Amino acid sequence: MDKRLRTDIGYTLMFLLMLIVGIGAFFYGVKIGTERTLDSLPSARGAADEDSPAAITAYQQQDLVSFYHTVFLPYREFQNMWFNTADKWAGNPSADLTASLRELSKEAGAKYEAIQNAYVSPASPLLVSAQTDYLRSLKLFAESFGAMAKNAETMTADELAAALEADAFFRDGRSYALSAQNRYYTAMLKWGATVNTEIPGDYQSPGDMSLAEWQKLPLILKNKIAADYLSASGLFAAFLPHDLTARIDEFVRSGQAEKMNQDSVKSVADLLTGTNAVRSGDYLRAKGKLYSDELLPLLPLFISEN
Repeated sequence: MDKRLRTDIGYTLMFLLMLIVGIGAFFYGVKIGTERTLDSLPSARGAADEDSPAAITAYQQQDLVSFYHTVFLPYREFQNMWFNTADKWAGNPSADLTASLRELSKEAGAKYEAIQNAYVSPASPLLVSAQTDYLRSLKLFAESFGAMAKNAETMTADELAAALEADAFFRDGRSYALSAQNRYYTAMLKWGATVNTEIPGDYQSPGDMSLAEWQKLPLILKNKIAADYLSASGLFAAFLPHDLTARIDEFVRSGQAEKMNQDSVKSVADLLTGTNAVRSGDYLRAKGKLYSDELLPLLPLFISEN
């Protein structure tokens, strides 16, 4: 009797084991079959791939426009506020420097928050880097102006200007602003290369360039060279790279470069910036005469004052 019981139990256990193995094999087969079925559907896989960042075209015009409105323009508003304030200090010895610095620090903080919350397409890494650099610039300016406000009551405008020039946060704030500007104009060049294959998407500005070579270049590449010049010179100014481009072209076409024996882009740029001969809006004033057929992205800064 005990032997028969043991035999029955053995058969039962063997049956249960086979049942478990069979069920496992069934579900494994379902899994493999499902995966193979999905693999045989290219339309479904294609739709998923199109949503991945790698498949999105980089440096589209809409990315440049979105960046302009959400990042560049807010920073430009702060930048204009800074230059307007500095001009008021220079023209008004009794200006309230402390109040001005606090306002500038507050504005830099507000623009930081606005730009930090802006979405920039990860498919365009230069724009992502430019956003980061603008944020760093605003953070440093906010710190610099806030710290200076504590001691500005005992300073003259000239003394404050010298103190700011000696302040590492202020200097680094300018450097990051120039880096961000350079990245934005480089992104425009990359966009241009997607529209016109004769425009190089990657370009390294030479240390200097002859005016004869400069005159052969498309406007979008000249703007990139101008942005490189401003970055290399550490020239944080109210005007933009395309304003410098326009002034260089005017200087050459008017014959002044030849009269003054200027034959390189750098020497002309040094002369124009060193004599404050470049102003914000110079491009807009000259574009009808100089740039009727040039390729540029449809950005407000190339259409009207910003």
